[in-house]
Parts: sequence; C-alpha cells; structure tokens
Amino acid sequence: MQRSVLITRPGLSQSTAAQVAARGYLPLQAPFLTIHHRAPALPAGAQAFLVTSGNALPSLPPGPTRLLAVGDATAERARAQGFTDVVSAGGDAAALAELAARVADPAAGPLVLASGAGQGHALAADLRGRGFRVIRRVCYAARPVRRFPDAAADALRSGRLHAVLFLSAETAEVFVRLLPPGLAARLGSVAALAIGASAAARLEALPWLRVCRARNPTLDDVLALI
Repeated sequence: MQRSVLITRPGLSQSTAAQVAARGYLPLQAPFLTIHHRAPALPAGAQAFLVTSGNALPSLPPGPTRLLAVGDATAERARAQGFTDVVSAGGDAAALAELAARVADPAAGPLVLASGAGQGHALAADLRGRGFRVIRRVCYAARPVRRFPDAAADALRSGRLHAVLFLSAETAEVFVRLLPPGLAARLGSVAALAIGASAAARLEALPWLRVCRARNPTLDDVLALI
C-alpha cells in the first residue's frame, strides 16, 4: 500500500504536493499555521521588493518592479502572479541579503521588505548596515492552529506515514505543542524532514524514526530527503 508524506506548510502547497507525488508518495496536507493577509501602504519609487515568503505576494502589486525572492518556489509564484523581473536568492534570508547587495544599488531608491508579522528585522538591519534604505512592510500574519489537525492525526494512525515535512521552525513548534500524547508512539516509523537547524531542534524532543535537516534551507533540499 502506498506510503504517504504529510505537508504541514500553510498557504498554497499544490506545487509541493505535486513534487511529493512525483517521488512516489501520497501527499497529505495539514497546515499547522493559518495565514492572514494584510494590505499595507506601499511607498512609491522602490527599486525592488524583497520577499522572504510567498505568503507576502498577494499584498504586492505585480508589474515591472524588480522582485528579489528568498527561494525558487517563491520566485515561481511571483512570476505566476505577474511579476516580470524576478530573481531568486535560492536560499535563506542571508542569501537574500547577499543577492540584494549584488544586484541593487543603495543610491537607486529604497528596498521594500515584504515580510510576516514579527519577521524580517534581522534582514532589514543587515541591509541597512550595507548602506541601503529599507522600508519594511508587514504583509501577513501566520497564526498557529488551535488543535492538532484531524488530517495529521489520521495520517499518523494509518501506519502508512513515511515522513512529515517541516518548512519553518514555527510549524515544527506548533506540531510539537499540539501533538496528542497518545499519538507520540506513532512517530517511531516516521521521519521528520526539517528545512533548517531551528526547525530540527524543536523536533528532537519527539520519538521520530529520525530527524533529518536539509543541506540548504530550500524546499528542493527538503524534498530531496524523502
């Protein structure tokens, strides 16, 4: 019987599901965060938008303004939304800062950093230290679900779950906090696949078959662990 992979990321995950299916596993979706979009006022004259998550894209107007995306999946979503000048950093916030330093000009206008509530402060500080004017705008808030999703519980009870994908430390933290005690024993045959060290550290307290950390903080590298 076909083994399954649980996808815990919020927002649009059809692309992730398709990539899981292409690897021969049944994709199951159970978000542990809910995304609440906002419509912030955006300044005129920005030389580029910096986007640390695809969840920020619905708050930005598509068009010719250059968009610097943290990774390839976010860049793909931006192009699909109508942005015509998109460059991917192919990594994390540090990679995005390096990309901005290479392709942007501190004298050419401000950078608009589109981020989630409580996020992006370190990236903004990094770029300001490089001489850029950075205008941070909160485009969404990610809030934890209140109870362990039924889809996730059913997947664990099925005995056919191969792995769980964790694409943020916040998602991992919510999973650990809400996991019903009676389901913890079901993790012994399941791999936890984490996008980075922070997510992996939060998962270590549970009795997984193994906790694997992606070589690089990208969706492709997490999927490679399957």
